Amino acid sequence: MRKNWHKDCELRFEVESKNEKVTLELKNGLAEVFGTELVKGKKYEFTAGAKVAVFTWQGCTIELVGKTDVSYVAKETPMGLYLNCHAAMERMREMAEKDDTRGPITMIVGPCDVGKSTLCRILLNYAVRMGRRPIFVDLDVGQGHIAIPGTVGALLVERPSNIVEGFSQQAPLVFHFGHKTPQTNVTLYNLLVTRLAEVCSDRLQANKKAKASGIVINTCGWVKGDGYKLLTHAAQAFEVDAILVLDQERLYNELVRDMPDFVKVVFLPKSGGVVERSQAQRSEARDQGVREYFYGSRTPLYPHSFEVKWNEARLYKIGAPVLPASCMPLGMKAEDNLTKLVAVTPGPSLLHHLLSVSFADSPEDDVVQTNVAGFVCVTNVDVERQTFTVLSPQPRPLPNTVLLLSDIQFMDSH
Repeated sequence: MRKNWHKDCELRFEVESKNEKVTLELKNGLAEVFGTELVKGKKYEFTAGAKVAVFTWQGCTIELVGKTDVSYVAKETPMGLYLNCHAAMERMREMAEKDDTRGPITMIVGPCDVGKSTLCRILLNYAVRMGRRPIFVDLDVGQGHIAIPGTVGALLVERPSNIVEGFSQQAPLVFHFGHKTPQTNVTLYNLLVTRLAEVCSDRLQANKKAKASGIVINTCGWVKGDGYKLLTHAAQAFEVDAILVLDQERLYNELVRDMPDFVKVVFLPKSGGVVERSQAQRSEARDQGVREYFYGSRTPLYPHSFEVKWNEARLYKIGAPVLPASCMPLGMKAEDNLTKLVAVTPGPSLLHHLLSVSFADSPEDDVVQTNVAGFVCVTNVDVERQTFTVLSPQPRPLPNTVLLLSDIQFMDSH
């Protein structure tokens, strides 16, 4: 079908059926998907799970081929407000460039499924189109947009995101958390956020272009009680200048009350195109994220499979059960246990679990605060031969032997 539509409108469509493919082509005019411009005459192919919004500032003609589950043109969109946020950030970047100071550090917050990661993508794409090099920070361990779920990370964004595949994952900086919600180990989560903030601050100092461009931070959808404390901790650790609150007035008012005066807190509506996901859809999205890590999304990747001897790998998890105070060694706090490295004995329970390959050379290094090189998935455990088989993006041997166990599991169906 071919659609003409007027300026400031958005074509929203979803592809749900497993084997369905939908092709999008811009015939005339100008349009963008989450801040990335469409190339006229180029065919973009979307498959199951795609939720796409094509926005035009001036009007355009689009051709959509294939079966969509939902498809409509929306005249009401918050894109104008999002553009205003970009313009305000751009003014701050110009000032930063002139005075050789740090550009804006913006955190995006809100409950689950209000479009936080989409707004991050739009703001990053607009910045890159202005010649900026912002850092994207992802603190959402549930989805893991930079690496895989169960991690926090940062990425220097140098070009607009690919319409279909998202941002190029060249050399991201990733830390192992190992759980799909911060609730599982709040102490560890805060420690990693602080560490990531330190590293990002160093990166800004080292790269003039990035320094003026600043940081855009995506956060978890857990915004009440301890979740709220995590947000205020992240705001402090990263020394944010602005917090954009999507769709929740209560959260907006709490932040206005608790943030220092120099932090600008802005309330924004969510887009009408945002869809709430069920638990099943969230876990499917998590699986998809891991599958794409090993097998690629558009361009297929061919992972390797090889055996690792139990005695060649050093397996750990982070965090031991918290002991009652009476059982603790003198001078140790309960929290210390939550960030402790605990040796794991290989065995059948490793099956399907993801392991992070640490850059740490030995357990004597600060493994917890060392970033990771990548991930492998345990696809078989042979107790008799004392080996386990891993799915790995790279051929053997593993780049390092310190491996961190994640709660997150992946069933390899290939």
